Amino acid sequence: MRVLVTGDRGYIGHVLAPMLRRRGHEVAGVDAGLFDACALGDEPLSDSVRSDVRQLGSDALRGFDAVVHLAGLCNDPLGDFDPALTDAVNHRAAVRLATLARDAGVRRFLFASSCSVYGAAGDDLIDEESPIAPLTPYARSKADAEDGIRALADDDFSPVFLRAATAYGVSARIRFDLVLNNFVAWALTTGRVRLKSDGAAWRPLVHIEDIAESYVQLLEADRSTVHTQAFNIGRTDQNYRIVDLARVVCESIPGSKLEFADDADRDQRSYRVHCDKLPRALPTYAPRWDVLRGIAEVAAACRLFSLRAGSFEQGRFNRLEHLRALIDDGKLNAQLHWRSQTESVGSVA
Repeated sequence: MRVLVTGDRGYIGHVLAPMLRRRGHEVAGVDAGLFDACALGDEPLSDSVRSDVRQLGSDALRGFDAVVHLAGLCNDPLGDFDPALTDAVNHRAAVRLATLARDAGVRRFLFASSCSVYGAAGDDLIDEESPIAPLTPYARSKADAEDGIRALADDDFSPVFLRAATAYGVSARIRFDLVLNNFVAWALTTGRVRLKSDGAAWRPLVHIEDIAESYVQLLEADRSTVHTQAFNIGRTDQNYRIVDLARVVCESIPGSKLEFADDADRDQRSYRVHCDKLPRALPTYAPRWDVLRGIAEVAAACRLFSLRAGSFEQGRFNRLEHLRALIDDGKLNAQLHWRSQTESVGSVA
């Protein structure tokens, strides 16, 4: 299968694109390069086309069997930074890309959605049939994109929606603005696991390799099984209250202790998610990672690269802080377009 992966230089894309190639797929990538300087170690960049998906033309989509759309503003802090921009990038640009893909003859379109669309769901397990109630600009942008892309479905164009749990794990483009990665970094570098909320909220957790494998499986699945379907990506037994996750990290890293930030308050976003639909639909999909194994992996990477206290809260490991620095330095404009160069918008073959 010939697959275009947007955001292939990002946190998940850096894991997914090589996995697809190992499975025998022909993969091309397109990425704006906003996070090219965010490497952990010296892992080389992919040879994807450096271009903003908002600027792609229809010719760039021709000849592909499938598109995996990962590119976008990736969390609530980024979404809150500029809600209108978040809608433009995560919602309207995603629907535009799906429209171009459909018109170019692409048959399958996998959209990176999020379990954050469930909003404040309480303590009960919810599934893909549960009502969604997005609370933040980021979550609304994902829900609106799902609606817009689903409306494009027809006999020749099959969109699929992957509502990923909160990711963790090691990538050459690692993020420490994700809760488990952040807790581990705090524990190792300061001896403290610092909560910025009261910790009562629920979150489902999933390793990036299990996310990547879900994309592979859904690309290869029979159309009738996945057409226009939404799938929660994770493991049902990997839902945690944030405070309990923090305690697990403390127990896993000797000498660390739990503390609350002075301004810690209640996080209204809380969802406990049932993730068995995808393994039922595709029995070959079996997520392998759990939180304990993930803590060990992230801790080993932090030690290997001598992560320093405070460095993981800013700069290249925090997406919002990195983009703010690029804007302040005059490298990006307020719409997150590069100022100093004209992006390629041609073929990504």
